[in-house]
Amino acid sequence: MIAPARIAAYEILSAVSAGNADLPTAIALARASLNDERDRALAAEIAAGVQRRRAALDHLIVEFAKRPIDRLDPEIVEILRIGAYQLLYLTRVPASAVVDDAVSLARRVGKGSASGFVNAILRTISRRRRDLPLPPRPADPRDRDAVLAYFSTTLSHPRWLAARWYDRLGFEAAERWLMFNNEAAPVTLRANRLRVTARELADRLAGDDVRVTPARFATDALLVEDGHPLRGRGLDEGWFVVQDEASQLVAALADAGSHARVLDACASPGGKATAMAAAMNGRGLLVACDVRGRRMELLRKTVAASGATNVRLVQADLLKPLPFSSPFDLVVVDAPCSGLGTLRRDPDIRWRRRESDLAPLAAAQLTMLQHAAGAVAPRGRLVYATCSSEPEENEGVVDAFLAAARDFEPLDARDASPLVPRAVVDSRGHLRTEPHTHGLEAFFGAVVVRSGIRWR
Repeated sequence: MIAPARIAAYEILSAVSAGNADLPTAIALARASLNDERDRALAAEIAAGVQRRRAALDHLIVEFAKRPIDRLDPEIVEILRIGAYQLLYLTRVPASAVVDDAVSLARRVGKGSASGFVNAILRTISRRRRDLPLPPRPADPRDRDAVLAYFSTTLSHPRWLAARWYDRLGFEAAERWLMFNNEAAPVTLRANRLRVTARELADRLAGDDVRVTPARFATDALLVEDGHPLRGRGLDEGWFVVQDEASQLVAALADAGSHARVLDACASPGGKATAMAAAMNGRGLLVACDVRGRRMELLRKTVAASGATNVRLVQADLLKPLPFSSPFDLVVVDAPCSGLGTLRRDPDIRWRRRESDLAPLAAAQLTMLQHAAGAVAPRGRLVYATCSSEPEENEGVVDAFLAAARDFEPLDARDASPLVPRAVVDSRGHLRTEPHTHGLEAFFGAVVVRSGIRWR
């Protein structure tokens, strides 16, 4: 019998490759069909690992099959990726079990005629695992072609993106970034200060056999070292929100506790909105918006679980002028973006994005920022943030906005909030977290302030 986790991993990857779901959605759907938590964890680990290492796996498949990927049945490609990943990166699993399940899976999906081919390719990969024909780490980091072959194939990133990072950062920093993206991301929690402090949360989680340690930069962030916090009662009772540390720093940059009227214009799934509500300690008003009904429902659940009583939800499209008649002291735009800063946690993004996506994304982000600016009160603040690594979506958007909006001026992140460590502020005064420097996903945040002119 084929291991249920491998069947689930195949279904996840097939859905992603067909464009029917992104990786998190496909994993969530597959988890519902698995009764054993160990199977759920293994299926997710295999699926995410294949996405992280896909270019290297495909290179090996082509090398040993002696034919290009597009000449193989898609079902067989996914089965070979799953098998090869386990053989090379999950070595605690017996090779014979991996190969046998792959052969059986080929028959299960109606490709029994390829079972011998699958068996031969995977046995060759297993036999050659200590001598794989992958581009080596270049001896000369100035050899651009050798570097990009190593980055794009062995370290498994799109060549266009690897080239950008190499040209912008140099070999050493780019290599560290790529290696960071190929690691499994830790579970990071944010203590919900409306219910507990970070220290109290750590003590409560210890009672559920969950061990955590304080994160490096964000005050309320805890890294899970051992245990399963989502199995206990803490999530349902609103003790914490699962939220990346870099994302928590964007909420810290906003410093919502210093403002009476706050607008989170792109709020779902609600991590930043509930962090800002906690910083306001239930006082004032926080309006949280998003555009789609499903996103609003997710936002509604997050806010309800947090216990925040000063949050009001409004469905609104930031690509259009906002419907508010009174201004806000603080407006936050965590803009939809390429997501290229979160490839460790969302590895499938690297294969879905194209360099040509950046210009239209930046144009939409600028439109959103301009519409959000219309809701900022005199002397109010506008915070713009993304989880992108690319300048076009970050300082490029801010610079274009400031060039046209003469009644706004930049504010250094160090002056905007005492909660933002200097270590994560760049030379231009922007919040910027980077894997090779901070060990965090790549997030960006900028603050601009409106002059004291009359609103609208």
